Amino acid sequence: MRQGRYWLDTWKHLIAYDSKRGAATVDIRSIAGTINMTKLIAGNWKMNGLLAGSVALAGGLAEKVKANPGLADVAICPPGPLIRDVLTAVDGSSIAVGGQDCHWNETGAHTGDTSATLLADMGCSCVIVGHSERRADHDETSDQVKAKAEAALKAGLVAIVCVGETEAERDTGQTETVVGRQIDGSLPGGATPQTVVIAYEPVWAIGTGRTPSLEEIEAVHAYIRNRARESHGLGSGLRILYGGSVKPGNAAEILSVEGVDGALVGGASLTVEDFWGIIESCP
Repeated sequence: MRQGRYWLDTWKHLIAYDSKRGAATVDIRSIAGTINMTKLIAGNWKMNGLLAGSVALAGGLAEKVKANPGLADVAICPPGPLIRDVLTAVDGSSIAVGGQDCHWNETGAHTGDTSATLLADMGCSCVIVGHSERRADHDETSDQVKAKAEAALKAGLVAIVCVGETEAERDTGQTETVVGRQIDGSLPGGATPQTVVIAYEPVWAIGTGRTPSLEEIEAVHAYIRNRARESHGLGSGLRILYGGSVKPGNAAEILSVEGVDGALVGGASLTVEDFWGIIESCP
């Protein structure tokens, strides 16, 4: 392998190889907004997986992607300690690897936290911020999510910003109010379709097996797009993912909904078969 850094144009993906890291990294333009709006399927592994199994999962997925190029843009976000090994496992494929969270500071006395700068230095292309589990379990505010997203952009990462309402908020007709407030408060300044992805995850649907109706998904995605346009000048080029109990059995119909530009997948991203089943469902 030639020393240094080179760019290889493989259809819609730009893959960078850094000989110092020994892993392929995907240019952020291939997982944020694109002209053709290829679907983005992102896997959030959460706090799951051990080393050997995670490497096998990433490697198996990479083989599928390499053998079947162009179905979708694919990203996986493993637990932090596994990132380096996962990057090695997907080397040579178009799979992007990202973090599940980052701190808003580059360095400092923040025990247990990881900076966006470190994620980028390791070879990550993106990072999830504002996931409902972070907002609930760690009392994260939209102001903090915005600061994290701004740190991600500064580090050259795509920020996957999560928004979504609880069941109680949905049942009392507050979905648009809650989601709108999160969009206004969480999106970073200077966001563009090339640097930010929004993931709509109704909290009551995550891991429960329940999903909104297709009409509800379409309506909320349309609202998010309009709100992001009004508040941050983002519009048709912005990728908006749906997340919440996405699985092979319902992926095709969800991904066919107007305004759904991909999926943020939790439990179903933990096996090659299930995650690939979702990727194959992309229209």
